[in-house]
Amino acid sequence: MDAEITSLIEALSSQNIDERHAAEERLAAMGEEAVLPLIEVLTGGEESTCWYAARVLARIGEPAIKPLLITMVIEEDPGFRRYAAAALGSMGEVAVAPLIEAFATEDKALRGFVSMALCRIGTPALAPLRRLMKEGDEVQRMCASLTLWKMGEEGIGDLVEGLSDEKSS
Repeated sequence: MDAEITSLIEALSSQNIDERHAAEERLAAMGEEAVLPLIEVLTGGEESTCWYAARVLARIGEPAIKPLLITMVIEEDPGFRRYAAAALGSMGEVAVAPLIEAFATEDKALRGFVSMALCRIGTPALAPLRRLMKEGDEVQRMCASLTLWKMGEEGIGDLVEGLSDEKSS
């Protein structure tokens, strides 16, 4: 691992909040180069350090999506998956399609974390979830329905609409 990245990741644990924020800014600016080292932090770092690493990954955005999802498949630790889902959910619309694809996994727990990320994204996930209710396999349709339900008021209308469309066809 690059010495600068190592140093910046260590600074995410600093007692000095300004130092943490400066490290966060610099790591986010590094982009893709910092993704794998930050994911490593999520697999075993202190809670506050993981929180900062997840924030940085969310800010990096699209280059972090695939590595986060692949690691979520491999790494079954719920703590890691929670931070990874939070990072993905904070990315917004850019993460919707890859998250929807992840509903194809056999791993029930992983599907739950994917659902959490989509709930966090909110509105940009509604239409793709509604589409999945119509076009997905049985498990994917159930995941889409449950995710819309978990979205509360925002997703219930789409859930009801999707179920109505299902009955009429």
